[in-house]
Amino acid sequence: MTQADDEQGRDVLVLGADLAGRGPADLLIRDGSFADPADARPDADRVDAAGLVALPGLVDLHTHLREPGREDAETVETGTRAAARGGYTAVLAMANTNPVTDTAEAAEHLLGVASRVGSAQVVPVGAVSKGLEGEELAELGLMARSAARTRVFSDDGHCVADARLMRRALEYVRAFDGVVAQHAQDPRLAGRDACCAEGELSGRLGLPGWPAVAEAGIVARDVQLAELTRSRLHVCHVSTAETVDVLRWAKQRGVEVTAEVTPHHLLLTVDELTGYDPTFKVNPPLRSGEDVAALRDALSDGTIDAVGTDHAPHARHDKEHAFVDAAFGMLGLETALAVVVETMVRPGALGWGDVATRMSSVPAHIARLPGQGRPLRVGEPANLVLVDPERRSVVDRDASLSLSRNNPWHGRDLPDPMVATWWGGRRTFTRS
Repeated sequence: MTQADDEQGRDVLVLGADLAGRGPADLLIRDGSFADPADARPDADRVDAAGLVALPGLVDLHTHLREPGREDAETVETGTRAAARGGYTAVLAMANTNPVTDTAEAAEHLLGVASRVGSAQVVPVGAVSKGLEGEELAELGLMARSAARTRVFSDDGHCVADARLMRRALEYVRAFDGVVAQHAQDPRLAGRDACCAEGELSGRLGLPGWPAVAEAGIVARDVQLAELTRSRLHVCHVSTAETVDVLRWAKQRGVEVTAEVTPHHLLLTVDELTGYDPTFKVNPPLRSGEDVAALRDALSDGTIDAVGTDHAPHARHDKEHAFVDAAFGMLGLETALAVVVETMVRPGALGWGDVATRMSSVPAHIARLPGQGRPLRVGEPANLVLVDPERRSVVDRDASLSLSRNNPWHGRDLPDPMVATWWGGRRTFTRS
């Protein structure tokens, strides 16, 4: 019997946790929700949380679970275990699976798998175009009306490059309060072989590069389309200072645009590529130190709304190639909060309340998930993360709960804040 099984039907009394930086308080978990701690039963399981910070369960807008089709890299079961280890109680599963999640049946299938084996809520993201081919709209309305209630649509991994198709998608999702999440990368400017940020280093290393304008140009086009259609746009994995400028301009105009940044773009730079380690090959690419600084400032001031992991597991036979031939992507779910603590909390750019906003409540709002990102108070769903703000450790890729090992943080000393995660009152992770 697991600890989670043993807790079913019993009170869990969390004592003295600092509620997102607002001061210590007790929390009572009962039947999947928070109850009045004064009503705790005598046999309640007691958790001493003195010195720990309590956050609402984290929500990831950008996860690749690889199932169906690439279960050698990740599955719903292993991916959600990794999510729980990272403090996540909900993940949005991107559509670039095999088959693609471009029909109501495909979205409902993923939902069914997750209901059986998931350690976090799995929210299917629907494809914008059939087969991610960028030519014809997928079944947006049917996915929205299905049991999956899809509200986020993305061809992630591919840019919706055709402006007319993008406009049609924005017009369509507006009818049911959906959002189009764009992988902003002009394919003609980036080029088929691009694998490095364009600049002095890409030239010195002999790696095909793509310029920052390949991202910022698509974002500039799309925010104007969002303004025209009065629809919602979400920009995935922002990586350049130029894109930040476009987002600020759009928000000043009142365009309904949101954006995310990945943990790796908050800390790693293009200099990591000097060793040609394919672990650091990611799309969009790692950028300059100036871009990293701009992204941190934008996350701090709210121009960038959320942190999205872009957790992209790959089997070894897809990653262990020459740099130009290796697959794009790196792991992110288990270490996202650690990187945010290192880059934003410790320097004072974000407080714990801000972390809760950018990693829980705002992502839940963007995805229209009513049961996630809620305050830690009586009557709300018991989605809870306990973190130790002082704990650190050296990252070991072999300790990952993911099936894959393309971990960019291996061997690096980082915060290791995770203590425990509860999803709907069920404990899904406890640090051993």
